[in-house]
Order: sequence, then structure tokens, then C-alpha cells
Amino acid sequence: MSEPVEAATPPNNSPQPVKDAEIAIVAEVTVPTESAVPFQTPATSSELFPIFSPLEREKILRVLEAALLTSQEPLSLAELKKLSDLPLENNFLTELLEQLMQKYAASGIELNRVANGWRFRARPEMQPYLDRLNPQKPPRYSRAVMETLAIIAYRQPVTRGDIEEIRGVAVSSQVLKTLETRGWIDVIGTRDTPGKPELFATTKQLLDDLNLRSLQELPPLEEMGSLLEQDAGRVE
Repeated sequence: MSEPVEAATPPNNSPQPVKDAEIAIVAEVTVPTESAVPFQTPATSSELFPIFSPLEREKILRVLEAALLTSQEPLSLAELKKLSDLPLENNFLTELLEQLMQKYAASGIELNRVANGWRFRARPEMQPYLDRLNPQKPPRYSRAVMETLAIIAYRQPVTRGDIEEIRGVAVSSQVLKTLETRGWIDVIGTRDTPGKPELFATTKQLLDDLNLRSLQELPPLEEMGSLLEQDAGRVE
């Protein structure tokens, strides 16, 4: 007699517990998604601006250098772009200007970026020697002019009444006229109070004469006078 055949054990379809080790393995094996962005090496200057050959680049540098050395006023990026026969991107133009800065790093003049653009000027340590070409000493700033300019620069916008309240004395119309004529202050509007007093603020010309780019770079109050004497001449 044949032995009875044991019935097959039905498959167990219930979920089986997953061990911690198996979870760890699954966590380590990940499939990159389509949205994953591969690492890219930052583009170099030549890759960002490939249209200019070395000869074209050198020519643009020489033209920029000549324009800046012969200009009496700072030149903005918009003005400098006009010097090229080909369109120039701001980043590329700034890169060339920074190269010029490096070229003159060890010389007696320097290329600076100021509020109205870029310009060359003599380094401050050269000024005592250059002053020998003009031995006649011009008049210095009056105290009233310097105090008024400082109040406007650090408290702007201010009215004439604000200035008088801070200084404790009346402000001469000549003082304000002197500063306006020099191009250091301007009327930018009126205050919405009885009488509509004029509001005064400093100009980009003042920043240029101080060799600054923005009001955030204003020097300590006691240094402003000497800087203006070096960079902008003197007023009575």
C-alpha cells in the first residue's frame, strides 16, 4: 500500500515582517529621479563670453583705458559700452575694468568705481607731490559749510529748519547756495507741512568727490573735510 501523500501547504499571502537590515539596504539603493540635476563645473570667463577673440579683447581693453584716462568725469557702464563696435554685457565689461584695476595696482594712479561710474585718479599718497604744481593754497571750507553739508549727508532728507535746529544757529542762504553750486546738494522735494519747506539731500557728485559708490560708505564725520579737500578742491 502506498503511503499517503501529504497535502501541500497553502502559500501564506499575509505580509511578512521586514527586518531592520533589509530596510537599511533598501534605503541605500535609490534610483535617481528625472529631476535630479548633475553637478556642473562653473563656467569660466572664456565660456561665458566666447565671442571675443584675444585680439578683440585686448583692443577693447585699450579703448577703455584711453577713454578713462582722458575723461574728466566718471564714465558709467552705459557710456563705456558705446566705445565698442560689438555689444558688451555688463559682467564682461566689469571684468575688463577689474583687469585694468589690477594693471595699475602698483602705479601712482588708480582706477576706482564711484557713484557715477568708473574713473582714474591719483592715489592719495601722491597728492602732496602734485600740490607742488600749484603752490598757491586755495581757501579751505568754512565751518558753517562743513557742518551744513555733514547734517544733510547724515540726516537727509532735511529742511533748512532741521539744519538750524541741529546747529542751533540760522543757516545762511549763501552756505546752501555754495553747496548747491558745487553740486554736492540738491532740492529733492518738499515736506508735507505748512509752508512746504524744501527738502535737501546730497548728490552723486558728492560721492564721486569722496571717491565713494553709495551713502553706506560715508566716512566718519571728522574725515569728510580732509577727503573733500583731497578729491574735490576747496570752496570758501
